[in-house]
Amino acid sequence: MIPYFPQPEYHLFGPVTVHAFGAIVALSVIVGWRMAVARSRTKGLDPELFQDLLLYMVLSGFVVAHLYSVLAYFPREAMEDPLLLLKIWENISSFGGFAGGILGLWLFFRFKARDVDAAARLRYLDVIAYVFPFAWAIGRMACTVAHDHPGTVTTFPLGISLKSPGAQAYIASFYLEAGRLAELPPPAELAKMAFHDLGWYEFLYMSCLMVPAFLVLDRKPRPPAFFLIAFPLLYVPARFFLDFLRIGDARYFGLTPGQYAGIAVSLAAVFLMVRIARWKAKE
Repeated sequence: MIPYFPQPEYHLFGPVTVHAFGAIVALSVIVGWRMAVARSRTKGLDPELFQDLLLYMVLSGFVVAHLYSVLAYFPREAMEDPLLLLKIWENISSFGGFAGGILGLWLFFRFKARDVDAAARLRYLDVIAYVFPFAWAIGRMACTVAHDHPGTVTTFPLGISLKSPGAQAYIASFYLEAGRLAELPPPAELAKMAFHDLGWYEFLYMSCLMVPAFLVLDRKPRPPAFFLIAFPLLYVPARFFLDFLRIGDARYFGLTPGQYAGIAVSLAAVFLMVRIARWKAKE
């Protein structure tokens, strides 16, 4: 089992403390941004226009990721304290980020780059989709060091060990918040177990499967929107399964908001695939 350790942090001065999560997320944005701009040049796209598009998508993505997380996963807390909606540095959702990115995309092409045709827009989006697993893997490492997506207790070898009292107290706090504390075994037995760390599992999935797969698929020319369709079709099934391991997420008819969002994203990818096939048939 993987040893448990608290999230690393570095105290700068006064109330300012740099947490590993924030630093690694910033790194993921920087790496993804630089890779995407570099790829846009190799694909013959306008790098300045592309950077403007990235800015719209990143800013909108972070804002909507927070709003979606609070409203979908913590509706009761939001009603009790509406100011939670303004704390955009807390509680972010990956699928909320996807929705926010799409909103930023729509705003950009609706108001700033209206003259870019549909085919070119797909090429811009495909660059982002190709780079996304690389940046996402780094971002999920941030979730791993923060252990901010803990799942149920387990004996799975890749789980995070509950041998230490700190690890036991950490997972117990999530079970308590979910009203499931009685489900935990006694401390002596719990010390031999682990908990599923969903951020860690996604990091492994991205770095060991999706990143290598995208590198291999990129060895020969692909049609526009190829990676835009490939990403959700490869990512969503794994995420859908992992969500069943969550401890206290809000559930609606047995599924989490993330699972419903995953279904919507997959259907959108299939719809886009059909539309592109029809466009090619008319050519």
